[in-house]
Amino acid sequence: MTKIYTKTGDKGETGTFRGRMGKGDQLATAIGSVDEVNSWIGVCREDSRFKIQDSILDKELKKIQNNLFIIGSILAGSKRYKFNRYETTKLEKLIDKLEAKLPKINNFVYPIGHLQVARSVARRAEREVVALKDSGFKIQDSILGYLNRLSDALFVMARWVNLKTDVKEEIWKQ
Repeated sequence: MTKIYTKTGDKGETGTFRGRMGKGDQLATAIGSVDEVNSWIGVCREDSRFKIQDSILDKELKKIQNNLFIIGSILAGSKRYKFNRYETTKLEKLIDKLEAKLPKINNFVYPIGHLQVARSVARRAEREVVALKDSGFKIQDSILGYLNRLSDALFVMARWVNLKTDVKEEIWKQ
């Protein structure tokens, strides 16, 4: 059985398909942020309040997790995958479907629930990947579009789950 620890990162480096790099490298940071949003989505899938409400959203979240694994693999240098722009279209259709069932809002709402945490981490992951692109790293446009739409989808899912579980949406007013 292979051990989980290799000790190869003990001096602040990590390995990818691209080779070794510092753990503080912008690429390592972007891959880590994509991994973190994937983990937060896993927390959402485990949330029993959420599971009781809708197994369809659980299936959608699992698809999102799969896409995040693909994005992380592409960033790490895997030649096996290309990210399809249609995945963003699927998120848009999900957003439209759920948003049609939600009360309209014109203000910010206080973030409540794990999906809102996943949303904010998705925004950070997007910023990290954009920073990577800005540094000259080639990023597929389909990945940037997906990460941008992902936070919107998580926001709408959070509102939908809160509505279905009678969690009062609190509007931020100043």
